[in-house]
Amino acid sequence: MGKVIVWNLVTLDGYFEGVKKWDLDFHMQAWGPELEALSKEFGKKAAALVFGRVTYEGMKAYWTTAEDDTEVKAYMNGLPKIVASRTLDTADWNNSRIAKDIAGELTQLKRATEKNIYIFGSADLVASLLQSDVIDEIMLCVVPVLLGKGTPLFKPADQRKPLKLLESRPLESGGVILRYETEKTAA
Repeated sequence: MGKVIVWNLVTLDGYFEGVKKWDLDFHMQAWGPELEALSKEFGKKAAALVFGRVTYEGMKAYWTTAEDDTEVKAYMNGLPKIVASRTLDTADWNNSRIAKDIAGELTQLKRATEKNIYIFGSADLVASLLQSDVIDEIMLCVVPVLLGKGTPLFKPADQRKPLKLLESRPLESGGVILRYETEKTAA
């Protein structure tokens, strides 16, 4: 069975972007050969990529016009993509489709594949999927910077969500990769 894995770079104070949308300059403080290798690994292990509408639109704009000809660009454009949206009618980025019931869609896809399903960005989507117990793992690269303000990755929630540490790996850049398994809420 596949796993739904959240992947994001976050600042030490918990932001995944700055005050403005797509303010991701802090990523460069952690980027290097280790994260590049991890990005390539994602492409080989992925059954699909999942985005909320805003992240989908930003990723599409970037990856369809990126001038580099890398393995990462190839898988970002080639892999199946699922967009969680109640407002979009079409998804025109290569190999993309809309899902109105994203929790149901991901639950079915997890059963149908042995590969991972990655959620990039998409804080609102992550919040709703954590609440519905669809996410199996949270994988973060903590970037060694205090941004001060921006968009937090994790939204306030009504209940506690226990996590189990699977891995902590320091990077030469000073960043740290953290992998956590989510504990399912008793029904």
